[in-house]
Amino acid sequence: MLKRRSFWIILAVCLLVAGIAAAMLKKPAAGKTPQAAAAAAPAVMEFLPTDVMQVQAAELRRLMPLSGSLRALNQVSVKARVPGDVREVLVREGEAVKQGQVLVRMDAADYQARVGQAQGALAAARGQLDIATKSRDNNRALLDKGFISRNAFDNAASQYDIARANVESARGALDVAQKALGDTVIKSPMAGLVSMRSVQPGEKVSADNRLLDVVDLGQMEMEAAVPASEIGSVALGQEVEVKIEGLSKPFPGKVARINPATQSGSRSILVYVQIPNPDNALRVGMFGEAQLVLAKKSGVLTVPRTAIQRDGGEPYVYAIEAGKLTRRAVTLGENGDSGGIEAVEIAGGLDAGMQIVRTNLGVLRTGTAVRLVGAGTQAGPNVNGPNANPAPVASTATATTQ
Repeated sequence: MLKRRSFWIILAVCLLVAGIAAAMLKKPAAGKTPQAAAAAAPAVMEFLPTDVMQVQAAELRRLMPLSGSLRALNQVSVKARVPGDVREVLVREGEAVKQGQVLVRMDAADYQARVGQAQGALAAARGQLDIATKSRDNNRALLDKGFISRNAFDNAASQYDIARANVESARGALDVAQKALGDTVIKSPMAGLVSMRSVQPGEKVSADNRLLDVVDLGQMEMEAAVPASEIGSVALGQEVEVKIEGLSKPFPGKVARINPATQSGSRSILVYVQIPNPDNALRVGMFGEAQLVLAKKSGVLTVPRTAIQRDGGEPYVYAIEAGKLTRRAVTLGENGDSGGIEAVEIAGGLDAGMQIVRTNLGVLRTGTAVRLVGAGTQAGPNVNGPNANPAPVASTATATTQ
């Protein structure tokens, strides 16, 4: 009986201790609830400087993309004018040449002999002409005295005309032989650079055989295809900005010509863009991607397209006013390019100098205090106000408690 009573006493004590421990555990847990609720409500929203921007007036351009390979506006293939053996080739690829500079010399022995032959024929024809001239003059004197008939004089006059014609023919043959001799020395028709050499000394070439290519890199040209449906937007003189693969800076150009016919198969129309190249940075065959400026507006408020969000189709942006995040409904204008960024015109809802969130970070809580974080960088005016305290670097658009 005593043992049973002791058992119940010990059991009661254990239950009491367990109840007290449970109560003590529940009390701290309940005490954490207000702190968790406070953590759920952000007090400050932090942005990196790259996430915000000032709204400013800028130039907005409507662009059409083009692409194509470059070629020299002025280029020429130097060909042989007469057949013969190549004796000297005086230039190689990449060398600069001047207009009239000797490029190739051919063996001129045969042509020099032909010139000598033509000169001999001309001298003989002139001798015959002298004889015919004297004969005609003598016969005229005899005719005047009645010693010969009119028919005899006419024969002498005909011989004179034939001799004179032979002289003209021989002179023409000499001119042809001298020209052929001159064509054995091949000169550059323009100043430029040798881009290809396809002949070596000792080779035998025929007339019109391609010897060298010379290009002038001062003016380059890009041939680009434009769909027929968009050719109405293209006009002569329109500005073009060309970016070349491997080169950092873009090159300005303009539309110089528009092909009057469409290409078979693609039904596109070729547009020719001229690009000045004073430093010879551009080379033949380079591939270029261009932006044709169809229209442009200056002095308009623009924001990146990524800053625009929509609620039920209505556009808005997140602005930062008085150090807090606000939502501003905006009226949009034209789309285009501004400083190499896809942008949209703001026709209403924002003023110049306002601070906005430039990237789409999802739905944000308006009214939240805002501050910028980052190591020594700022994007526009300080959105924290003059009395803001510096904050440590944090991830983009993070909510913290103070």
